Amino acid sequence: MALSQIHPNWEKAPDGITDGFSLEITAKDVDSLRAAAPNIPPQTPIAVTFLPGEEAPARIAAAKAVRDLGFEPMPHFSARRITSEAEFADYLAAVVEGAGVRRCFVIAGDPDRAAGPYEDSSALIATGLFEKAGIKAIGVGGHPEGHPNMTKEQCWDVLARKCTDITARGMAPLVVTQFGFDPDAALEWLGELRDRGIAAPVRIGVPGPAGIKTLMRFAARCGVGASASVLAKYGISITALLGSAGPDKLVDALAKGLGEGHGPVRLHFYPFGGLEKTVNWIAQYRASHG
Repeated sequence: MALSQIHPNWEKAPDGITDGFSLEITAKDVDSLRAAAPNIPPQTPIAVTFLPGEEAPARIAAAKAVRDLGFEPMPHFSARRITSEAEFADYLAAVVEGAGVRRCFVIAGDPDRAAGPYEDSSALIATGLFEKAGIKAIGVGGHPEGHPNMTKEQCWDVLARKCTDITARGMAPLVVTQFGFDPDAALEWLGELRDRGIAAPVRIGVPGPAGIKTLMRFAARCGVGASASVLAKYGISITALLGSAGPDKLVDALAKGLGEGHGPVRLHFYPFGGLEKTVNWIAQYRASHG
């Protein structure tokens, strides 16, 4: 597996913790992406989420906008939200042909029951359609704080099988983790990932700067640990939930804790407080840390 299949910037060591970062947008964020574009490095990977209530044409248009702005679109495919084989094939063909997509991200999705033939992300991978469409890399989810519907061991087994299957199909696996507030949990999970022989590159999910109540709302929705002790590591006191918080302490701790034994790692930002705000934070952090 060539790291360049994930992205060309994986072939060189990062200059700093924010070097080679990626971002996530929804179909509604295109105007914000255009506004933030001057402060985003060329070819930055931009994930386009697959949310309920958003139609395929809007997601396709967002992927095209990402490409037109000089970035690398990485659309999500939510298995349980896809209603038919035709819908999957048509959406994949549309983003490949219209936005030059070469990298995708697959998830099971939130619904308890599948709307169509795909129960989970493994079922999408097993179709063979991604490699037939010329996709070079597939992103899958990682869960440093566990998964609400699987045991810890099941999480590891599923992740290992996905990475093996993706590699066997001639594509490169990329693990993108859920966002979290606890750098110790992320670093411990990374260490176990490598101890288990999973060599895939990893993007650690980082919440962009946002109102504290907004961060708590997303944490509750996503099952992310937000105890008083964890929030203190992030820089939030549960006695003062007004105002905003940024990931300075989290990113500092990751930069200090990451080593060669953790393998190739980059950051993936979830811009809960707005895309422009997140991009500005990244630029300011990089400027202040050399």
